[in-house]
Amino acid sequence: MTTSRVRVLAAGDHFVLPRLITAALGREADCEVRELTLGWPLEPFGPVAEVSEASDAEDELITALDGEEVLVTQMGPVTARVLAACPALRLVVVCRGGPVNVNLEAAKRHGVRVCFAPGRNAAATAEFTVGLLLAALRRIPQAHNLLAGQGSWGGSAYYTYEHSGVELEDLPVGIVGYGAVGSRVARVLCAFGARVMVYDPYVRGEVHGLRLDSLDELLRRSQVVTLHARLTAQTRGLLGARELALLPPGAVVVNAARGALLDEDALCDALADGRLGAAALDTYAREPLPADSRLRGPADRVVLTPHLGGASRAVAEKAARIAAAEVGRWVRGEPLAHCLT
Repeated sequence: MTTSRVRVLAAGDHFVLPRLITAALGREADCEVRELTLGWPLEPFGPVAEVSEASDAEDELITALDGEEVLVTQMGPVTARVLAACPALRLVVVCRGGPVNVNLEAAKRHGVRVCFAPGRNAAATAEFTVGLLLAALRRIPQAHNLLAGQGSWGGSAYYTYEHSGVELEDLPVGIVGYGAVGSRVARVLCAFGARVMVYDPYVRGEVHGLRLDSLDELLRRSQVVTLHARLTAQTRGLLGARELALLPPGAVVVNAARGALLDEDALCDALADGRLGAAALDTYAREPLPADSRLRGPADRVVLTPHLGGASRAVAEKAARIAAAEVGRWVRGEPLAHCLT
């Protein structure tokens, strides 16, 4: 490792601000830091290895990486083109739960280590999930829209037995996936007094709530089901028409994990024919949500938010701290904690 000060490019954006990265680095390592604010939003959100056309963001990174050994970024596209153009680069740290914006094969070819920031948004996403669930159960957005948007007191109709919402206490809630987010949701819902059930075939040990060995059994017993599984080839379309039909009449579906876990057409069919009571979604199969999406139709029973689950100030600050800690380890010659190459 060189004895001179390590040169770092803090390529932040409008969420993980460059100054947050710089401040965190200042507590971890003696670095020479330059800041760059990349445009927002940055695409692609999918694997950057699939990118075939040059982008303005790539050009920005190539120009800015003028001899820097370390790049810290959230969304910057670290493509094969960027890596080839920046031979001094030796470490890339991504302020996200996975380095999908880095071409890992190209990084390995060029001898560039790649780290990421797992767990930085687990608490935020768990809290947001509970917010979505409460909003759907108690019809909070609909009542707000009537009063604030239309000046109507019509939402008072929800204060009738037929139209009032459902409370969490004693409510059977099924959690699919018991990782960093799902486990937090389970703890919070247990505190509310919900009857929590968990399905996750990969988790061992104790869970908050009742562990079930079958997804079908969980669905049959859950008045609310909330998704927290990872998106894999096996979990894509995890809840389709067959699975949704297993839910009790009037059940509520919540998804703040990955849109592709849920068959949106099957969900809309179940809402349309009255089998499901409501849905609350923060993620979608296609993002941004298309203007002609069927999900926009049943507005009185659907809560939709634009992928905000992981958006909190604490998330940006945590991401910067986790990334800076990896840079500090690299500078000191210590093993990296979250490294893929």
